[in-house]
Amino acid sequence: MATLIDAKEFAETEFDYIVVGGGTAGLAVASRLAEIPTLTVGVLEAGKSGYGDDNIDIPAYSGRALGGPYDWHFKTTPQPGLGGRTLPWNRGKILGGSSALNYMTWNRGSKEDYDAWEELGNAGWGWDSLLPYFKKSERFHPPPPEFKDNHQASYNKPNSILGEDGPINVSYTRDFSPSHALWHAAFNEVGVESNPAHLNGSNVGVWTTIVAVNPETATRSYAAHYCLSPPKNLHILTEALVEEVILKKDGGEGEWTATGVRFSHYGRTYVASAAREVILSAGSVQSPQLLELSGVGRPDILGAAGILLKVESPNVGENLQEHIIDPKLPHPDDLFDEEIAAAAYEQYQREKSGRLTVLPCSMCYLPVSKLAPKEELATLASKSQQLEHFGPEQASILSRRFSNDKQLGQVEFVFDLGNWNPSFTPDSDGERYCSLLLVLQYPFSRGSIHIAPDTGPNTDGRPPTAHQQPEIDPQYYAGPHGELDLEIMLHGAKFAQKICSTKPLKNIIPGPASPSSDVVSDEDLRSWIVENTITDWHPTGTCAMGGRVRKAGGVVDERLKVYGVNGLRVIDASVMPLHISAHLQATVYAIGEKGADMILEDAGLRGQ
Repeated sequence: MATLIDAKEFAETEFDYIVVGGGTAGLAVASRLAEIPTLTVGVLEAGKSGYGDDNIDIPAYSGRALGGPYDWHFKTTPQPGLGGRTLPWNRGKILGGSSALNYMTWNRGSKEDYDAWEELGNAGWGWDSLLPYFKKSERFHPPPPEFKDNHQASYNKPNSILGEDGPINVSYTRDFSPSHALWHAAFNEVGVESNPAHLNGSNVGVWTTIVAVNPETATRSYAAHYCLSPPKNLHILTEALVEEVILKKDGGEGEWTATGVRFSHYGRTYVASAAREVILSAGSVQSPQLLELSGVGRPDILGAAGILLKVESPNVGENLQEHIIDPKLPHPDDLFDEEIAAAAYEQYQREKSGRLTVLPCSMCYLPVSKLAPKEELATLASKSQQLEHFGPEQASILSRRFSNDKQLGQVEFVFDLGNWNPSFTPDSDGERYCSLLLVLQYPFSRGSIHIAPDTGPNTDGRPPTAHQQPEIDPQYYAGPHGELDLEIMLHGAKFAQKICSTKPLKNIIPGPASPSSDVVSDEDLRSWIVENTITDWHPTGTCAMGGRVRKAGGVVDERLKVYGVNGLRVIDASVMPLHISAHLQATVYAIGEKGADMILEDAGLRGQ
């Protein structure tokens, strides 16, 4: 594992680059920069290392770390679109970031998802340009030959579409839940084809996903593994919270320049300097928070918080987009007996196999045209032509996704054993449940993340700090176009009910648990959706690339440089201008890989 450094030594080191956030993107960036031996690179991570912790490493324990010591414990503001509910927003406070807490799904969005970024004027961010960076992060382990037929584990040849020597191990699980064999057949029965090439630019169809697991050790593979054998010029300080990016003007005139950061470590404050650049990789929640705390953002937000405005940037913290889940609960036969947990752990330790290697891997992505009747699809398409909240280019891209000929995965379906619905309480201890998750991929709702005003209940009239969580307001099903999201989820819920009543999946499902069989009308189903929607932990867009409209539409340019500040970039999921139809981690690694490459290119160091 990486050799860590103490705070005093870190502050006294002359860095070329300082990376704020040792998470999914941040460690990818830092490790690639440190491959140039003449550079000195520092990483500041607020969390601890979780190396060797079973709750991080064991695949089937995924989710156990949520809400624990490796979690930021963020919460949203009360959401009117969810009946006033407040949702937990788990994010990784750990070396490795959220890649240490997630469910390890490894997939990519559609080719059109990334080409849309380029269409907005962000040169170099289309599918063809990003594919080498996807591959650069990956080390794909082909499955045993029998998996192709027994578990629908199909893929393109590794040398054409999957990376072979990257730091993140990706593979098919070595064991599968007993229900997985029924998944493909149920979708095939209703006319949905299996997609053996789901990583090659189209994820539409039903398929078995690969996961970020090293099959040789049967353990999670995550961002901290970029730094298992770090060079001497890479310095990592954990439990260090960055409170401000230090911005200065030469002679008090001209543009602002980032010269370093102020951070706290065990109650003491330090300053560290960066001769070349500061890179924010603090994620979609904390990268905009740090920009605002440093004086970059909207005048009204900073003024209300008592923060001196240095660089006006109207889109900092805006454009928040998030995948959302409705966890439907069919009620299956007895498929898993928790009493054998101890035996499963013993088998895992002994053989690195068995139930503790099983992860959710039954996936399907479908366009709305597959879910909604023609007349209702036409109504949705008509509404999508009236997107006043978006600029003309974004509005055009979003409305085209309702075309009958568009094969884009607007809703994801995931099947897994167990109860995934935090709002549902089982009738008795003897009941067994499975969950069919439907996940909205292209939200029309737009929210925001901003620092709180200094008149807030926890500020005592003082400006907010990095120790306080910002105000997270996703605006689920709300705002100018939020009703479109609710209608898409309604059609997704109806399709989920259809799948659960289709053989062979129907054979293991005696009946529905949530929503119950009493929920029949569209009105009742909408109410159930509002009452049960939760986050999918995929926030994006709060420091988006501005494209052709630049600062009027975003926070960073296509080189990920913050508008109006020299020597400062943002490299993480927050730079995505439009959401993608995929779980995020593979894309965030690719953003980190590409971001590092651009830094080296701009510095004239690429290829050294």
